[in-house]
Amino acid sequence: MYEQAVLNHAAKVLMAAANEGRADLALRGYLGGGHASWRERREITGSVFAYFRWIRWLDPKESPQRRLAQAVLLQERFDQDEKKVKAETLAARAVPEWLHQEMEVKPEFLRQLQREPSLWLRARPDTRDSLAKKLGGCETTAHAPDALRYRGDRDLFQTPEFKAGAFEIQDLASQKVGVACAPHPGETWWDACAGEGGKTLHLCDLMGNKGRVWATDRNQRRLAVLKRRASRAKLFNVRTASWNGETKPPGGTHFDGVLVDAPCSGVGTWQRNPDARWTTAHEDVPELAAIQGRMLGHACGSVRPGGRLVYSVCTLTRLETSAVAEVFTAAHPEFVFQSSDMLWPQDLDSNGMFIAVWNRARS
Repeated sequence: MYEQAVLNHAAKVLMAAANEGRADLALRGYLGGGHASWRERREITGSVFAYFRWIRWLDPKESPQRRLAQAVLLQERFDQDEKKVKAETLAARAVPEWLHQEMEVKPEFLRQLQREPSLWLRARPDTRDSLAKKLGGCETTAHAPDALRYRGDRDLFQTPEFKAGAFEIQDLASQKVGVACAPHPGETWWDACAGEGGKTLHLCDLMGNKGRVWATDRNQRRLAVLKRRASRAKLFNVRTASWNGETKPPGGTHFDGVLVDAPCSGVGTWQRNPDARWTTAHEDVPELAAIQGRMLGHACGSVRPGGRLVYSVCTLTRLETSAVAEVFTAAHPEFVFQSSDMLWPQDLDSNGMFIAVWNRARS
């Protein structure tokens, strides 16, 4: 059980989250103010996320601190013996009711959602083994060539390796998107919805810092973070521009590859961001599916003949995944469907992700 001071800090984060609308943003803002030590920051984060995982088990009449303490206790008991919580109970309480209408909600998926998420790192190409020795507490995986699961307790942001740009903190499922893109050195790629640049930087590394990657987003703050990350990693083949999903693409050219990592309901991230289970609405799913289809339609014309189009979303609902891919394939005969893959959190111990790949016909 955490100390009372930790629970008091966590209660303040819950208040901030109610205003921010997202617990991760509330945590970033509160913990960035130097309110706690490294150990306390980990415990505050753990208790806040436990609260949202087990919120439907908690007594709303209790104080925030008591509810947080109860959530931490429920998490500890679950971690000790997951079978103590019946699958039927998880199906009724761990996710909103509407999810059962949008996807197959398997017991294994529900149990994965209630576990604390693993921390995944992406080493720079051909440095995974040496980085693992330097950091300690790392495990390799066969699912991605540069991925490491970190089980240590160091503040990774303070390590010399992080400051030198030797690795990125990037979920395994996100890394598999870069692998599916399979870019080559010297090519020109467009990461259409780049956000803060995790996939952009992976593309740059896979291209050996050669060629060019255009990174666009509608949010300038995210692009500013991307630029800082690229500078730290000493990746100089990135160009950034604003794109809202509707206007012409950047660069005035056709690309060897286009990645559309579209905005989505984020169901695949519900283990890592459990508060999103209760802020995502059922009506968001068809609205986002329509946006995803439009973005693919607007971006696909920028793929040169023989080039590659990759669609990814960190969600698992059929309407935003296979249905979007099926509609696009039917509407665009110039694109030859290559593959699709639904990455389930319980299979990879990571976020969930859907990836579809097409090649544009040469004539």
